[in-house]
Order: sequence, then structure tokens, then C-alpha cells
Amino acid sequence: MTGDVHTPSALEFERAAYRRRRSTRSVLIAIVSTLVFAAIAWITIVSTPGWPAVQQMYFDPATAWKALPRVWEGFLLNLQVLVYSLITVPIFATILALLRTLPGPVFVPVRFLAAAYTDIFRGIPLIIVLYLVGFGIPTLLNTRIPLAVLGTAAITITYSAYVGEVIRAGIEAVHPSQRLAARAMGLGHGQTLRHVVLPQALRKMTPPLMNDFVALQKDVGLISIIGAMDAVRAAQIETSLAYNFTPYVVAALLFVLLAIPTIRVTDWYTAKLARREQMGSIV
Repeated sequence: MTGDVHTPSALEFERAAYRRRRSTRSVLIAIVSTLVFAAIAWITIVSTPGWPAVQQMYFDPATAWKALPRVWEGFLLNLQVLVYSLITVPIFATILALLRTLPGPVFVPVRFLAAAYTDIFRGIPLIIVLYLVGFGIPTLLNTRIPLAVLGTAAITITYSAYVGEVIRAGIEAVHPSQRLAARAMGLGHGQTLRHVVLPQALRKMTPPLMNDFVALQKDVGLISIIGAMDAVRAAQIETSLAYNFTPYVVAALLFVLLAIPTIRVTDWYTAKLARREQMGSIV
């Protein structure tokens, strides 16, 4: 038996040619708009009278190369705090979200305390929490504590409130029928969360969690205010020695290079979820 060979119709060829023309037109428009934007940027920024002075004070290659070793050494401390925070924040945030979703009137005080925690620490700026934790806890305990530990504690306290709300919203976004069906099958509250609710909520909460991770990567640079010799503090020292602001640009580039992969993965995953949800809606 020989199978039938599919022969595209004239209409199908016409549609394919139309899509190719649209794709080529989009690429050409993108190229032209990029060139126009570059020309406007060149005219409005680079060709201004003060650009040579700005270039010397902020984009000096010799100063950047000289400052890079110390800034990189401080950046490693930022990475250390980031790794610690990626362990502690999800743990405390999950506990906080579960406390806020406990059912029954007996847990009203627990839910109230968890809600008060999220309200307070979503309202207090991280920089104030860093001051309170970085200088208050060592004074309270009358002992020296590593600055990486203090920075991680302050970031965990603040970001647990944000991430906890994201997790709680993901849990509550799961339709109540899923809980009822699980309970009807004999599963307890904890088993329902673990086997039914959380797997479905994870897909909904992943994009905002990844966005919080991008913000966390940036905010670890604030630990310099408690005296930590991180990338920002190292850039400040190099700036005072060279009378040049280029070290700050070096530190900024390191943080940008750290964030770009996460941002791209976040955009890719968000677009993937959008395509999955819209699948079948367009004919």
C-alpha cells in the first residue's frame, strides 16, 4: 500500500508566502528603528559638549581595569549572601504562606500574626531593616556576627514577606474543587497541600517568584551600608582613591551580568506559560 502524498494547495502556498513577507517586513522595520534610535542617541548624548568629561569620569578603561580586582572580590561576598538567601527565603516564605492559609477558627491568632508580619516588612524599606539587624542584633547579643550572616538575615526577613505572599496567592489560585476532591478521597490538610495544591500552585507562582529573584540579586548590593566589603563598598573605596566614578560602573556591570540570564529565563518561561494557556484559542 502506498500512502497518499500531501500536495499543498494554492491557498496554502499563498498563506506561506504572506507569512514570509510579513516576517521580512518585521525584520526590516526592526533594523530601521534600531538605526534611528542609535542615531538619536548619538546626537543627543555622545555629541553633546559634556560627553568627553562624562566619558572620562564614568567610562575610563584604565580606572575600570585597576578597580576590577577589588570590586570582583567584593562581588563574591554579594554572591555568598545571595546563595544563603536563596536557601533561607524560600523556607521562611513557605512557612509564612502555610501559616496564613491554615483553616479553622482556632488558627485565627496564627493567621493574624502571619498577616501582621507580611504587612510590616512589606512596608519597611530593606535599607532600614539592614540597619536594624546589622547594628541592633550585635548590640543586643553583645557579640560580633559575620556581616554575611547579618545581611542574609535582613534580606530573609524582608523578602520572606514578599515571597510568602506570592506563594499564598499561588495556593489560593488553585480552584477549591481540587481541595474538596482531595479531601473526599480521604487526604488530610497537609497531604492535600503537598500532593494536590502545591504542584498546581507552583506553575502559577513561578514567574513572579523568578521576578523576586531578580530583585533579590540586585538588593544584595545594599549590605554595604552595614559595613560589608562587598562590590558597592569596594567601588566606593576605589572611587575615593581614583577621584573617578568608573568603579561604580564596573560594579553595576557585574550585577547586570548576574541578572541578565535570570531575566531572560523568566521572560522565556512566562511566554511559554502564556502560549500553553492560549493554546487552541487561535485558529
